[in-house]
Amino acid sequence: MKVLYSDILPLSLDDGKQTILDCFIEQVQKADRIEIATGYASNSSLEELDSILEKHNISYVSLTMGMYFIEGMPEKMYHSAVKFNQKWMEKGVGEIRLVRAFKYHGKIYSFFKDGACFATIIGSANLGVIKTDANNRRQYEVSILTEDPVECSEFVSHIEKLKSDRCSANIADIPNVNLIREQNISLDGVDRVSQLSPRGVKLYFEHQTNISFILPIKVPSFDERFMDDNKHYTKSNINVCYAAPRSKKKSRDWYEVQMTVSKEITRMEGYPEKNSPFFVVTDDGYWFKAHTTSDGNKQFSAVGDELLMGRWIKGRLAAAGLVEPVNDSQLDKERLGMITKEMLESYGRNAIVFAKTDQQALDDDKKTMLDVWTLSFETVSE
Repeated sequence: MKVLYSDILPLSLDDGKQTILDCFIEQVQKADRIEIATGYASNSSLEELDSILEKHNISYVSLTMGMYFIEGMPEKMYHSAVKFNQKWMEKGVGEIRLVRAFKYHGKIYSFFKDGACFATIIGSANLGVIKTDANNRRQYEVSILTEDPVECSEFVSHIEKLKSDRCSANIADIPNVNLIREQNISLDGVDRVSQLSPRGVKLYFEHQTNISFILPIKVPSFDERFMDDNKHYTKSNINVCYAAPRSKKKSRDWYEVQMTVSKEITRMEGYPEKNSPFFVVTDDGYWFKAHTTSDGNKQFSAVGDELLMGRWIKGRLAAAGLVEPVNDSQLDKERLGMITKEMLESYGRNAIVFAKTDQQALDDDKKTMLDVWTLSFETVSE
């Protein structure tokens, strides 16, 4: 048995001692298969594990995570896990499972060569130990390494039982995983936007009237992202940033969107009048002023900030880990920053639902009362 440590001041590593991470990498370099059972992981540790698979020629890795099914899983973490699970399954090099029967808090890393387990690390360290980030930089862990065949065999047997269908399932086979929504930081500090408490949001949504409208988010599929005619929505609506720049020197901002509403909706009774502002309360707690504009009253946008709606919609997809914001859309030659049907399907939402409440609020002039509407990102059947 060998004791492994973190190396964090003032409890620095003594001479002759080894960190958990260094020992982990040392075993990886000798292995061709890894079996892992852990309570938690992190996005960066999943990326690191994927990199380890390729860099060290590991033929198979199994990762079983034990706390998320019952506690809920951060949405960015979930989408990362689904992505890597699909990648590994398609290549036949591994899988990611979630424990369903109970909350599992063990941390076991077993290393194999030619079908036999030659070493196991067990202790307090979740998978995040293999990739330090802001969340665990000052988190001290202690583990042990055993190379005893009997002990290694017992840990392997334990992991295999944990991987059985009685205890866990592949993440792709678990419907409706309870997701913990990530904060949309793209709206932090933005002028004209304020936040409401969950109780305040609930109050306004309870005051919805029967006047509501569905605004579909029109996007291409991933394979259609280079089809530039309007039929495929690559240069309109939410992906307008990929249209021709307004000037030769400056690309459109990635957050720019155009919520273009069809005549069938704008002509419906109760739809807001053109250029008449109103307040909106979003389902995730943001408050700002909006209006409808343009010919035929077809544009729905925030007042005074053409990027705000994009920050709300695209910011949520970015927070969920489904897309990376693009600094310069004209340099995004692969159009990986383009919002696609697959992203919306993964997020579980494809439309904006816009509903009037029976409430009003005082405008900035402290004289005018404006209607309050709710705005929610939902799934609507086509």
